Amino acid sequence: MTHKRASAAAAAWALPLLLALSLLRPSSDDETLTPSRNYVVRFTDYRRAAEHRAYLEEELRAPPGAWQWIERRNPAAAFPTDFGVLEIRDAGRRAVIGEIEGLARVKDVHVDATYSRSLFAEGSRNGDGVALGAKKRPGKLLTSMSFEEGEEEGEERGLGYSPISNSSISWRRKLMLQRSQVTSLFGAERLWAKGFTGSQVKMAIFDTGIRADHPHFRNIKERTNWTNEDTLNDNLGHGTFVAGVIAGEAAECLGFAPDTEIYAFRVFTDAQVSYTSWFLDAFNYAIATNIDVLNLSIGGPDYLDLPFVEKVWEITANNIIMVSAIGNDGPLYGTLNNPADQSDVIGVGGIDYNNHIASFSSRGMTTWEIPHGYGRIKPDVVAYGRDIMGSKISTGCKSLSGTSVASPVVAGAVCLLVSVIPKDKRKALLNPASMKQALVEGATKLSGPNMYEQGAGRLDLWESYEILKSYQPRASIFPSTLDYTDCPYSWPFCRQPLYAGAMPIIFNATILNGMGVIGYVKDPPAWHPFDEVGNLLSIHFTYSDVIWPWTGHLALHMQIKDEGSQFSGIIEGNVTLTLSSPAPAGERNLNPRISTCLFYLKLKVIPTPPRSRRVLWDQYHNIKYPPGYIPRDSLDVRNDILDWHGDHLHTNFHIMFNMLTDAGYYIETLGSPFTCFEASRYGTLLMVDLEEEYFAEEIGKLRDDVVNKGLGLAIFAEWYNVDSMVKMRFFDDNTRSWWTPITGGANIPALNDLLAPLVLLLGTRF
Repeated sequence: MTHKRASAAAAAWALPLLLALSLLRPSSDDETLTPSRNYVVRFTDYRRAAEHRAYLEEELRAPPGAWQWIERRNPAAAFPTDFGVLEIRDAGRRAVIGEIEGLARVKDVHVDATYSRSLFAEGSRNGDGVALGAKKRPGKLLTSMSFEEGEEEGEERGLGYSPISNSSISWRRKLMLQRSQVTSLFGAERLWAKGFTGSQVKMAIFDTGIRADHPHFRNIKERTNWTNEDTLNDNLGHGTFVAGVIAGEAAECLGFAPDTEIYAFRVFTDAQVSYTSWFLDAFNYAIATNIDVLNLSIGGPDYLDLPFVEKVWEITANNIIMVSAIGNDGPLYGTLNNPADQSDVIGVGGIDYNNHIASFSSRGMTTWEIPHGYGRIKPDVVAYGRDIMGSKISTGCKSLSGTSVASPVVAGAVCLLVSVIPKDKRKALLNPASMKQALVEGATKLSGPNMYEQGAGRLDLWESYEILKSYQPRASIFPSTLDYTDCPYSWPFCRQPLYAGAMPIIFNATILNGMGVIGYVKDPPAWHPFDEVGNLLSIHFTYSDVIWPWTGHLALHMQIKDEGSQFSGIIEGNVTLTLSSPAPAGERNLNPRISTCLFYLKLKVIPTPPRSRRVLWDQYHNIKYPPGYIPRDSLDVRNDILDWHGDHLHTNFHIMFNMLTDAGYYIETLGSPFTCFEASRYGTLLMVDLEEEYFAEEIGKLRDDVVNKGLGLAIFAEWYNVDSMVKMRFFDDNTRSWWTPITGGANIPALNDLLAPLVLLLGTRF
């Protein structure tokens, strides 16, 4: 393995730690495959591009030809920028980058990453299904939409289409005729009748463009091209369809807000390729032109793409409401895509017309915080995303499915809701936090799906309108409740009660601060039980001291005190947290805004179970992508070689969790080294597909726990085969280097080091 954890400190919010990690460095013997590559150089301030270039030319001592400034000819060139793109030759590349990063006005240097519509290109495979030298790489992707129906005969069908019979097509068309418009299903007509149609709302659609003379749109204000292709038109259909769902006016495929001002940002080529630098310029232009709402139907697993992630923070900090699809990687759990998994972004999942979670819709929890902590609830809301009608490239309508559909459904609803507030009051009342408050508090909770499938529930446009029309800036916590008696919504918590002596149960909530882009904790979190038995609950809080932009986290680490070892019953109470935000500029009252949040807890507690029924799940020794090339556990998975789902009991091993709890076992999660738990409390240590190495102290303790304390071991380890690992290497377009896995589905050599004192050995020839 490439690293060892140096600390056992558990944190519910591991973002600062994760962002500090670096991406896997490619093999040094392959670094000369290409003569040069492009890098994004981020500066500490905004200046004209010519000033940044002159600064580098004056300060750098690198030999002539070692680097070259890349001119970016796009609409953002008229404004100051905070980055430049440099072509740096591979010969002496590290020295040049090191010199650049040492300059006072330079923040950092990153590869100008390539984004593609699909994570992986098709590559040849051996008989085991392992990709052989395929050009696969992490990155952002357009969230797939499948053509379910609506194409004219002979028309090319969309990407991801599965052929169906003519009779099936006919049946689907009849079914659609019996269905209402998606706008009607959410009651948009009630707001239209009040005169709210999205007027004077600036909507940015980051996608594949749109045609200027499209008959479905009455208010295309601007089209901009950020690619290296000389066109503003949409030649794929993705961007046009998204725009149609938001603001189309064709009778057969109405959009939510037909008077919304459309700003079409063409950020993907016809080959469905984009670059970090294109997005950064486009984001900067959105900020400079005061966009109100931005839809982003892309995503990917790489939340360590710092230039992209931090620019999204800057976008929302500038009061742009971003709506993004959570991805089409369902029904697997832990498959949320970035940026929809960010707390300042409205992440949207998809449902069908029966109010079931669509099979394609990605599931939570967020995985940034694993292994030390616990993920947050996402999506924020869900909307219809199957068989939705929208605009074709030139004229007419078609039906598509995917979270790329659900996202513009919500984005269109957001545009409609923004227009409810008078324009002179919008910036004072509306922001990413207040809009998310209106959406999640107004949503309808669905019966059946859990919180990591549906978030707050199905979008309810009218209820969100009722909240916004009388909205006053305040802070809140999402979700506002954790109720162990509310199953299945509160899964996995409702599946297993609390008891004394257990590992802390962590619940990670999101703080929404509608009072301002920055906030501070005035009064720290406090537990207020409703009765005396509530004092049996011990809660340790970790939280954001500074709430920025608009959001923060509140993690509850809950344990039952030893004196409650025989208690059986319900504990109820509230957690309070008070925030303050500076008064907005121009407000007469200069006193800070103050708001107290309430979070309701209803917990089920049982007497401590016998040791034989207690199982400890080792989460600490799990590693996933990013920050390294960790391959998938199963070689049968052909379309995604990265292990980015988190390997957690409540993500891709949730079925195992349910089966064990159904069988009468109680599962606790270990988020620290083996030296931090008392073996005499547990019957079994459960280790599944672990990738991390082990400290010498851990190896010694585990032997003692097994031999002298009777701890049982249950070890599940997927494949480890050097030949297969070599065959799984791939050429990364971003780093222009070959990447090789740093382990197999499990780190068998590390497990064998752990088991050697017990005279056990796992094979590596499988």
